[in-house]
Parts: sequence; structure tokens; C-alpha cells
Amino acid sequence: MNAPTAFPEQQKPVPPYKHTPLFPLGKDDTPYKKISTEGLLVEKVAGREMLVVSREALRALSEAAFGEINHYLRPGHLKQLRAILDDSEASPNDKFVALDFLKNANIAAGGVLPMCQDTGTAIIMGKKGCNVITDGDDEAALSEGARDAYLRRNLRYSQVAPLSMYEEKNTANNMPAQCEIYAEGDDAYKFMFMAKGGGSANKSFLFQATPSVLTRDRLLAFLKEKVLTLGTAACPPYHLAIVIGGTSAELCMKTVKLASARYLDALPTHGSADGNAFRDLEMERDIHKMTQSLGVGAQFGGKYFCHDVRVIRMPRHGASLPIGLGVSCSADRQVLGKITKDGVYLEELEHNPAQYLPQVEQALGGEVVKIDLDQPMKEILATLSMHPIKTRLSLTGTMIVARDSAHAKLRERLEKGEPLPDYFKNHPIYYAGPAKTPEGYASGAFGPTTAGRMDSFVDQFQAAGGSMVMLAKGNRAPSVREACKKHGGFYLGSIGGAAANLAEHCIKKVEVVEYPELGMEAIWRIEVVDFPAFIIIDDKGNDFFKELNLG
Repeated sequence: MNAPTAFPEQQKPVPPYKHTPLFPLGKDDTPYKKISTEGLLVEKVAGREMLVVSREALRALSEAAFGEINHYLRPGHLKQLRAILDDSEASPNDKFVALDFLKNANIAAGGVLPMCQDTGTAIIMGKKGCNVITDGDDEAALSEGARDAYLRRNLRYSQVAPLSMYEEKNTANNMPAQCEIYAEGDDAYKFMFMAKGGGSANKSFLFQATPSVLTRDRLLAFLKEKVLTLGTAACPPYHLAIVIGGTSAELCMKTVKLASARYLDALPTHGSADGNAFRDLEMERDIHKMTQSLGVGAQFGGKYFCHDVRVIRMPRHGASLPIGLGVSCSADRQVLGKITKDGVYLEELEHNPAQYLPQVEQALGGEVVKIDLDQPMKEILATLSMHPIKTRLSLTGTMIVARDSAHAKLRERLEKGEPLPDYFKNHPIYYAGPAKTPEGYASGAFGPTTAGRMDSFVDQFQAAGGSMVMLAKGNRAPSVREACKKHGGFYLGSIGGAAANLAEHCIKKVEVVEYPELGMEAIWRIEVVDFPAFIIIDDKGNDFFKELNLG
């Protein structure tokens, strides 16, 4: 037999193995606060001091984390918002949005209304040291803590469970959570908690490029084209993350998520022959300048499409070049935690965002046109038709709230030969899904959702007399522009990411109209006062975002 042996020659000499971590992070300078010392015990096992962590300590830390991140932001994020107000190069719309975000943060910090109505998917990453002992039920304990935060606070249940390929049901507790636990370190159990909203999650992209892209000019041109595809639906200004390379497509995209949360900021700033990931600071500056020159701005034109940029370069297979792109949005919700023998700790978030508000509120934006939403739809359309795109509006009156599931229900009616209900024809349609209403409030957090998800319904609904005025956030497909021109409709954009502010000051009454079984996706009737909006698409086919190459 001349077949080769199953194993290579075991005696063949090889050099000593030197391990280089893929992500060699530097010192953790995070400011932490101690929240508890309960549920911890230090015991000696086989001559080693072991930290024994109770299930309750894990549950309580997770509950505290998801309560914090739905109401408080990092100081650095708030400083960046204030910097927009102080920047003479920022557009009036940049400043209008930034000020609204600061007001929103101040309301959310009251601990009642969350900063965004989409209170996110609960994502937990843990790194468990070798000298830490638990009962082995860590994922369940951490998930239970997240669930408890959603049940006890005024947060929204956004998770839907598939009953079949086409039937779904809201889980009514925001579970399941995404929980990943790694073995890393020695004497501590470290965590990152994230509440990831659907809008920003949907702006996560993987591009399978080729190594031919790896020259400076080609790579920057490639990235400029892809950055424009982000649009404004995920509530800019963004924390933009770009990853070049990766040992797999899934690791590339996981790195995007961590980088957008600034979790990888302490990476080295140069590579090595050993294959470590690193930050490219020069490219971060170049891409940040490029985003400022696009003109997209903070949702409605200007300089501040992005607060900052992180670019991570990773090793790759010679035949592959995955490139990942993603963002953390204006609801910049993540917090670090850790458990050591000294206690249970959470990252210190900013509980006094009012210090970042200007002393005297500036007059922002141009003329504001007031629109009475309780007049007949024909008169609302005639009033809007008198004004160009980009016009700032103040809306007062009745709106109907409907989004994905409700739109699907109404489309079923049309396809059965039934008409649209009168309420869908007589009032503007607001794409949104509210968080829970706190006791004593008219509304829970109730900001606009991504308009693009409803694009495919517009022409059919407008042809049937509905959706003549739509209100949401972000850019839309050309088909919407064409439908509005054909049927005489309008798309209005509101500020994404300021849901607490809208609930506190603009939304005065909320009631279910139809499909209560859909939970937050039911059809609602709301009454609003001085609700802010802009004309984005008009009845003549003009589209503000088309001018920015986003339409």
C-alpha cells in the first residue's frame, strides 16, 4: 500500500507557538459605578481563589443594564450633540435635530419615558474569567434580567415569534434575548449590554468584495458609494463602523457591531505579521470628512451625517475580502458591566443631560407652516401643495398610526375587493409603534419608524384613496415619489430618535382603532399638537432625498 499515513510525522520540529489575540485590547478606562455586593462569594478550589457568582447577581445586573440604557446616554455622545450646536458650519437643520435630541435625552433621563419607542432587541455579550464559577445557567439568568426590565418599565415588546413560515405572534415580553458568553480573562466576569433597535440593525451590510479593492483610492470610492446606501432611516447622526477583512463573514459583521459601540476603541493602531486587528485612524478621519461633504446631515441636510467613524482592519483568507458596514444610531444604547470579588458594577452613564442644553434656545430652522390635520383631506393636500420640499411644518390634529402588520391587513382587504376604511382615507398616516403608556401620561414614547418598509404599499393604497399624507422617518424608494406624483400625495419626514420628546410635548391622546391583537403594531388614532415635520416628497414628484442621491 502506497497510501499516505493518516497523520504527519510527529517528530518534525516546529517553532514554539506564540499566541496573538485577534483583538488585543488595551486598558479599560471605563468609569464604573458599584451597584451591588450581593450574591458574590470567594472560595478556594484546588489552591486557587475562585469568585462564585449567584444566579441572582447575573439577573439583577442585566435588569439594571437594560433599564439604564433605555433612559441614559454616555457623556461622550451628549458632548457630540452639543458640539453640533456650537459649530458655525452646522446647518440649521443639523442644529434643529441636535437640540431636539438633547431635549429628548433630558426627558428620558426622568426614568419614565424611554428615549426611543423602539426599545430594541436585548443583546448581551459576556466574557467569563477562568476563576469565575456560576451554576451554569448564565444565559437564562441574564435573559431573565433583560425580560424583567422590559416588563417592569415602560418599554416596548418588539420581538415576534414565528408560529409557521408566515404566521407570527408578539412574545409580549421582548424575549428572546441574544446572549453570547465567551471564556476569557481570569478574575472577572465582563459584559456588554446593548438594546439594538430595528432601524439601526437594518443598516448592517456585508459586501463580499475582492482583493482588487485594496488600494486607497479604490477603497474610498467603494466605501463612499456604500455609505450613501445607509440613508437617514436609522436616525443620524450615526456612529459609523466599517470593517475591512475578517476570518469569516460572520466575524466581520460582529466586529462591525462592537466597533459601532466603541467597544474596540482600545485596539492597536497598526497591524503585525501575527494578524491582529487594528484601527486605521487615518482612514477614520478621511471617511469622516467624506460623510461631512455628502450634504445628508442630521436627517434633513447639512454636515452631521456621522458623529464619528471607526475603521477596523482585520486578517482575511487570501481569496476573500468581506467588508462590513453598520451604525449605532441616535439611541446609542450600550453599557459595560463587570463582576469582580469587590462587587457588581455598571458603566456610569450621564444622569444629568440638561448640562449640555444651551442656556438660551436658539431660533432654528426657517419659517414654520402650521397645518390643521382636522380639516378635510382635500384641503390638507391643497395647503401642502402650496409649499416646496424642505418646508418645516407644525402639525396639529388627528393622525392614524399604522405600520408593517397593519398595512398587510389592509392590503388583504383590497385584494378581497373591499375598500379601505374611511379613517385611512380621511387622515394622515403615521408610521410608528408606541412603547407602553406610563400611568398619568397620554402616550408612551412614540417616534416615527422607518418609512421604507411601507414603500411597496403606497401606490396601491393611494390608488384606493388612502395614505395620501404619510409621516415617518428616512428616505424612500423612487416608486413612492412616482406614486405621489400620480395620485397627488405627500410624504412628510419627522425627526427620528426623539420619541420621548414627542410623547411629552406633542401627543395628547392615543386610542386603538383596529387590530388590538397586533400589540404595538395595532392601528391607533392619535391627537397631536405642534408635531414637527418637513415636506420630503410632494405631489409634483420632487424628493428632498433624491437631491442627496438617497432617493
